[in-house]
Amino acid sequence: MKILVTGAAGQLGGAIVQRYSSRADVMAVKRADLDVADTAAIEPFVVRHAPDVVINCAAYNNVDGAEDDPLAALRVNALGVKALAAAAAAADAAFVHYGTDFVFDGVVDRAWSEEDEPSPQSVYAASKLLGEWFAADVRRHYVLRVESLFGGAARRSTVDRIAAAIRAGEPARVFVDRTVTPSFVDDVADATWALLEAHPPSGVYHCVNSGTTTWFELAREIGRVLGIEPDLIATKVADVPMRAKRPQYAALDNAKLARAGVTMPMWQNALKRYLA
Repeated sequence: MKILVTGAAGQLGGAIVQRYSSRADVMAVKRADLDVADTAAIEPFVVRHAPDVVINCAAYNNVDGAEDDPLAALRVNALGVKALAAAAAAADAAFVHYGTDFVFDGVVDRAWSEEDEPSPQSVYAASKLLGEWFAADVRRHYVLRVESLFGGAARRSTVDRIAAAIRAGEPARVFVDRTVTPSFVDDVADATWALLEAHPPSGVYHCVNSGTTTWFELAREIGRVLGIEPDLIATKVADVPMRAKRPQYAALDNAKLARAGVTMPMWQNALKRYLA
């Protein structure tokens, strides 16, 4: 199987390239090779390399910056995805694209399912939802919504920031009222591979570690795993000024993924493996 991975220098893209390289012909495409914002260059590039699968990990992730520069977000998260989808279709390749919990407004008190109606509350969220719709133009497609990614070589995630503060004996400011389902990039990569092998129906799947947590509870678990009593500053979402609105109850339900035969480990298990 020949797999073309865009955004290969990123957190998730890097994990996918690393974990797939021994079992597939993987082409790691970085921005210097192909800028997803350059839509005219995409189809000739993809068709020339003739992959069996296109996995798009390229994204514009500056949530607050998108409020001031919406075109930058739309070029990558929407128009770039549209061009990649058209290119995958032209190459008769399957298309995998990653979405986000931000497509929901976060006003419920239960984990969101794929059947729930999206209601994006920011430019970034709207651009990502448009990308989901464009990805669906490919006959065989999987849109995998992920959330609060951690892992990979860069170690710049919120989990890494909290763990670094705890290890250093410094206070960590964490939300007590924002509920999430963290996603370990190794587990997301393995789940993606399992879907490609299993060939379930195309569509949107939530691809996160199992269970829900607040950032405060997650920080306490980091301290427990590290054997360090953390100095945590409990913070409420309303007390932190942010340019773009975030969904407060952002947890995703991955039961549909389980019904497709892919069971995600609990977030505590994923966190323990990563910190080790």
